[in-house]
Amino acid sequence: MKKKRYAQVGTGGRARMFYEAIATRYQDSSELVAFCDMSQKRMDYSNTILKDQCGHPPVPTYKSDQFTQMVKEQRPDVIIVTSVDRTHDQYIIKAMELGCDVISEKPITTDSEKAQAIIDAQKQYGKTIRVTFNYRYAPHHSKIRELITQGTIGKVFSVHFEWLLNTQHGADYYRRWHRNKQNSGGLLVHKSTHHFDLVNFWLGTQPKTVFAYGDLNFYGQAAAEKRGVTQFYYRCHGSEVAKHDPFAIDLESNPTLKGLYLDAEEESGYIRDRSVFSDDISIEDTMAALVRYKSGAMLSYSLNTYLPWEGFNVAINGSKGRIEYTALEKPYINAGGKQCDEGATVYHKVRVCPLLDTPYEVEVETREGGHGGGDPAMLDDIFLESPPHDPLSRSADHRDGIRSILTGIAANKSIASGLPVDVDALLHW
Repeated sequence: MKKKRYAQVGTGGRARMFYEAIATRYQDSSELVAFCDMSQKRMDYSNTILKDQCGHPPVPTYKSDQFTQMVKEQRPDVIIVTSVDRTHDQYIIKAMELGCDVISEKPITTDSEKAQAIIDAQKQYGKTIRVTFNYRYAPHHSKIRELITQGTIGKVFSVHFEWLLNTQHGADYYRRWHRNKQNSGGLLVHKSTHHFDLVNFWLGTQPKTVFAYGDLNFYGQAAAEKRGVTQFYYRCHGSEVAKHDPFAIDLESNPTLKGLYLDAEEESGYIRDRSVFSDDISIEDTMAALVRYKSGAMLSYSLNTYLPWEGFNVAINGSKGRIEYTALEKPYINAGGKQCDEGATVYHKVRVCPLLDTPYEVEVETREGGHGGGDPAMLDDIFLESPPHDPLSRSADHRDGIRSILTGIAANKSIASGLPVDVDALLHW
């Protein structure tokens, strides 16, 4: 059997799940052939992980400006894109131009212009793009799709979706490159792409009109000053003030954060541990959106990133009843702990409330692994030569990826303008 050849661009915190899986569980059918990154030290660290923890020989490394050279020399079948969000489009498009299929971390890109360029390039080159929506594969999220498609609550009329990030995980977005909306599209694109995709997936529909509000109420210097904070610092490392700040992190004490970021700073220019109370944060921390879907359903959505616990509350209302769905998730810092803890579910509860009948809880299987057990199932679906049949059709392509970000992109435009946004006007298919 000829192994499928993979090269990975971007070796930061998102990357390890993919290259570690190829090097271990899927080594019989898959082969990792190269890394590409702006930082040689990050690639060297990733090769150390491959060698010492996966028993896999180091792979050739290429700097970001050597991407074309890498593809021509290593002849990968698939490029895995796990770089900074704002660069996804350029690697996706160049990979297809060079004859490769693509696996892209979410979000597929950050604005409608880049999304249009991806659509046009995919039509031109005919290659496949897969977007890694691991939450679709978590058993409890899959169960919601199953209940709705079975008609358990009839035709869905409305959804209330509240997502909470706590002061460990939530704060981390304001230390990293995500704090700049140009890099991430803001959390309504970077983070909410998961949530908006779930609603698209559950309901089998697409967004039509979006209206949103958003503010920076807790993080950032101005918000901190309003609460009486008087001592500020630029970054955590080397700061005496940071030693007394519960929102600070210590890169030096964590081998992964040190290897990927602190040791690579001189070369990359990227500082991983900025103060969350800086004055140059351009993303929101308090967000609310109203969405009308093409099916006629409505969504009321909120995302807050400074709360005491992490998880979500969802209510789905239909012509035959209601689904009430809640979960508590384990908080984490990207690349700061075990991969299996990322988005891990502490508990979840799915309750069906039939119209004119007795409510009941729905039993949902539990699985080990990150994102509520979704990561291992998604990786099987991607990398196994013959993945199990999936009656829920959880695999997501570039159309799914773009539809999920269109809600967030429209929300950003609505926040800026104060007006509702017609999603279909953002691009053409």
